[in-house]
Amino acid sequence: MARYRVAAGAPAPDDAGCVILHVDMDAFFVSCELRTRPELVDRPVVVSGGGPRSVVAAASYPARRYGVRSAMPFATAKRLCPQLVCLQPTPGLYREVSDGVLGIFRELTPLVEPLSLDEAFLDVGGALRRLGSTPARLGARIRERVQAEHGITCSVGVAKVKFVAKLASGMAKPDGMVVVPAAETLSFLHPLPVSALWGVGKRTEEVVRRHGWATVADIAAAPPARLRRALGRAAGEHLWALANGHDDRAVVPETAEKSIGAEHTFEVDVADRAELAVELLRLSERVGAALRSRALRGRTVSIKVRFADFQTITRARTLPVATDVAREIHHTAVDLLTEHAPTGPVRLIGVRLEALETDADGQQLSFASPEPRWRDAELAADVARSRFGTSAIRPASLLSPTSPRSPMSPLPSRSLGPSRLPGEGAVGTPPARGTSSG
Repeated sequence: MARYRVAAGAPAPDDAGCVILHVDMDAFFVSCELRTRPELVDRPVVVSGGGPRSVVAAASYPARRYGVRSAMPFATAKRLCPQLVCLQPTPGLYREVSDGVLGIFRELTPLVEPLSLDEAFLDVGGALRRLGSTPARLGARIRERVQAEHGITCSVGVAKVKFVAKLASGMAKPDGMVVVPAAETLSFLHPLPVSALWGVGKRTEEVVRRHGWATVADIAAAPPARLRRALGRAAGEHLWALANGHDDRAVVPETAEKSIGAEHTFEVDVADRAELAVELLRLSERVGAALRSRALRGRTVSIKVRFADFQTITRARTLPVATDVAREIHHTAVDLLTEHAPTGPVRLIGVRLEALETDADGQQLSFASPEPRWRDAELAADVARSRFGTSAIRPASLLSPTSPRSPMSPLPSRSLGPSRLPGEGAVGTPPARGTSSG
């Protein structure tokens, strides 16, 4: 199976027709906790309540080498690995990181089907045409962004159907990507044990093995009538279809989104309004790209500001016309910050678009002098970022003095104009600090 794993710098795999991605975070709960405990990265760590009746919620890869697994009683895990480090769970943190990772997915495609906090299916068929990319390149980009923006790793499976993509991501762990070419689906599946088939638990495996079926190839070659007699009509037909590479289930997104937003938590509290305005621009770029990828616009711009003492405020403004243009989102967000947010050191800042509507009637801008070229420029930037990375093209005010210039010209940065902060010039260029979630 090693030949399906995509190594760094390796030739591009044959991923034509492989529009389904399964993305699975690696040791998710533990990885979230270790972002602030780097001294524990190479030690056996679990997330658990730690009490006599607690179970292991997640285990790091060093802990797994001792046989420690998720759902295992903590007392058993401690016997297997006496030096085990136990961290208390932080559910709010996991939800925050999960929302941020899902935001990355949804910037690429609206067809995202979360299975849990730490895994999801994506259908990137439409994104390939829109962004001029390939499934493997999008998978690599997801891995890079998740690590860069959230400090955790993920594994990606790329295949023609959901079932095979999920198997592939499991084989890619940890921190890897496996691409199964459409023409090689059966070559990939057939050597696997029958337990690899979706829906084969311990009891079903015992039944099929009693009939002499040990591998996926055995199930694929078995007469369907015999499978139905052994397992029942539904289960028999289900396993035969999977074993032959058939899985017609579509990626089903969650119910329609009511809002799209992005937030940033600073490593060091920030009181400088110019730096906050720069971060609002960065977040507005993220939100605008996410809206455009879904063919959505929003009428209400809101900001969220959390201060050093954890006091949190939200302020919102409804626009005359819905928008998906980052320039307009940023303009409104800075106005809200200037007019309504008290001064003081800020821990977190966020931007959100609400009252969403589809882009079926075409885009209109709400500025007094409509400038469709701004939206055209942002659409071009979407394509450039998908192909060359998020730093390939940015507004000039997001370039730090030490950042190398892209060979492509950055988007022009609009002066804050009427929303410029009192006593300040145009937004400066300090780099953002901390990790983003969107």
